[in-house]
Amino acid sequence: MALNELSASEPAPSAGTAETPSPAAQPQPSGTRGSADYGSDDIAILEGREHVRKRPGMYIGSTGITGLHHCVWEVVDNSVDEAMAGFATKISITLQADGGCRVEDDGRGIPVAPMKHQDKKYDGKPAAEIVLSVLNAGGKFGEGSGYKVSGGLHGVGVSVVNALSARLMAEIDREGQRHVIEFHKGGLVKNKLVVTGKAPRGRTGTTVTFWPDSTIFETTEFRAETMLERFRMMAFLNAGLEIRFTDERPDHDRDGDGQPDVHTFKFNDGLKDFVKHLNATKDPLFSKVPQFKVSDELGGEAEVAMQWNTGYYEGLHSFANGIATNGGGSHVEGFKAALTSIVNKYARDKNLVKEKDENFQGEDIREGLTAIVSVKLREPQFEGQTKDKLGNTSMKTLVQKATNEKLAEWFEENPTEANKVVKKAQLAQQGRIAARKARDVARKSATFGGGLPGKLKDCSGKNPAESELFIVEGDSAMGSATDARDPRTQAILPIRGKILNVERSRIDKMMQNTEIQALISAIGGGVGEEFDASKARYHKVIALCDADVDGAHIRTLLLTFFYRQMKPMVEAGFCYIAQPPLFSVVVGKEKQYLKDDAAKAVFMEEHPNKKFEFNRLKGLGEMDADELGETTMDASKRTLLKVTVEQAAIADEVMSTLMGEDVEARKKFIIQNANDVRFLDI
Repeated sequence: MALNELSASEPAPSAGTAETPSPAAQPQPSGTRGSADYGSDDIAILEGREHVRKRPGMYIGSTGITGLHHCVWEVVDNSVDEAMAGFATKISITLQADGGCRVEDDGRGIPVAPMKHQDKKYDGKPAAEIVLSVLNAGGKFGEGSGYKVSGGLHGVGVSVVNALSARLMAEIDREGQRHVIEFHKGGLVKNKLVVTGKAPRGRTGTTVTFWPDSTIFETTEFRAETMLERFRMMAFLNAGLEIRFTDERPDHDRDGDGQPDVHTFKFNDGLKDFVKHLNATKDPLFSKVPQFKVSDELGGEAEVAMQWNTGYYEGLHSFANGIATNGGGSHVEGFKAALTSIVNKYARDKNLVKEKDENFQGEDIREGLTAIVSVKLREPQFEGQTKDKLGNTSMKTLVQKATNEKLAEWFEENPTEANKVVKKAQLAQQGRIAARKARDVARKSATFGGGLPGKLKDCSGKNPAESELFIVEGDSAMGSATDARDPRTQAILPIRGKILNVERSRIDKMMQNTEIQALISAIGGGVGEEFDASKARYHKVIALCDADVDGAHIRTLLLTFFYRQMKPMVEAGFCYIAQPPLFSVVVGKEKQYLKDDAAKAVFMEEHPNKKFEFNRLKGLGEMDADELGETTMDASKRTLLKVTVEQAAIADEVMSTLMGEDVEARKKFIIQNANDVRFLDI
């Protein structure tokens, strides 16, 4: 839901596959059996570009739209590294009309002189050729590297992008000359590095243009909105850096003026501007944004900006060398510890809480907080290959010390704002205690009542990895879905109307809502801070709503609840959206189903000069069991949209925009994304 991004999943395996023997245990058809003479001659060694092209998912995650965009991030990250090193001030990204993507910066330019290397394969070749075509080659390794800080240190690099491109060209302005090198067929040199003339006006920098290989990627159609979100965030994280995005594709002319769409991002206040942007659709407690930046003797740097709003959700986003650390880490631990200590100490010192009252917990203080914690360091240690969590203990010390000192000073200098923070924490504390009591009551009633809501039609299977929960609208849809399901793996839970908008509700009020209680009980794993995805009873929780405006609203409410109160389930990839059709049409003697108006338009284009009678399917309750099963629930035929979260800060912004109080912001968001089916299905 490009709450991040919604990506179409492949049709799930049929419900019966889990019971079939593993492939190794089954007789193999003669055409697929391996040779009985398997020996050393059968061992293949794939190196460099060959391995990347054979297993692209290992390097960029997927060959879908996410992997396609990852290639852009890799090239842009190199330019951002030049900016973090202090050598670049502008980055331009252009989506060309011919399908290419051009990334240009005004940095130092990739070195072009011949390399001296003990390996004859590399010795004497231009450094630029090696950097662009050899895996794990670059200027970010070793003590004498050209970068003190690098976001691309653990990335896959431009050489992988080259290996996955039908064509790649680099233009390097360095030492007063323009150098050009061109590759094709996934990283093979087509034209060696040559000097084509003088660099214009003494310019330095690198321009990389690549054309994704359509034989590798499922789509080579870049999505402008996803890229804009990412580039805006990069500009926020690098104060003063100008990032310009241009879309030259004629079929993506949003304003219809026949000119390329151009967007420029530059934020001189960096993180402070970032916080204001994230809080733009919320109601800030005060206008000021505390911000501070410190460094240590090792060259490490920490920067923090924050502002509270009247909402009920924490928006704490962290970065290390420009990389989103959604799993937090040492820098986040340091910030949280210092924040909790400072607010409690201030409240005690100013007699804003009674002596007998208990201290605020961290979650009380962080309710309604929007904060950015960004650190830069020479040797970041990330836990896991996804760069999800920072492990450097030095960053905990630096951030904690800085927050203790700087925020304490800010509170003393801004008592009106500090008092509002304490009052907000007091209300959150009261809500937390009330919510805990409500959870205890719900837990006890669940224990005595069997633990599951009475209206749930559960599946007989007990393996969460095979189990699916369909959330449907009302009793009529419940009947068709129940008859259409596979009772072994598919459970059905009806909800009555539109559930509570949790974006505007504190957890204690939320826990009193009957439909929310049913969702919590059915899914298992708890709720809020206590939610544990490993205890979820289903690994597919599917919103099955009508293909109309009301159905879309209910889906949004459900996704908001999952993201805000069961976020680990979203991050684990357990949330899906069903795709019931909006139209049916008879072609010959066969009935076909069309998802929406766009699919109907495509159908009519494919059948010109023919008249068809389209039947609009008004709701799931009006579809019989066979129809619903064939189009939407049969795992061998259906298509699901898998809800994913790529950037937590962007997801937070989307949720606040869609479900918050700012009507104009919501309208603008919907208009901007109306042409993207993934956003229509939020």
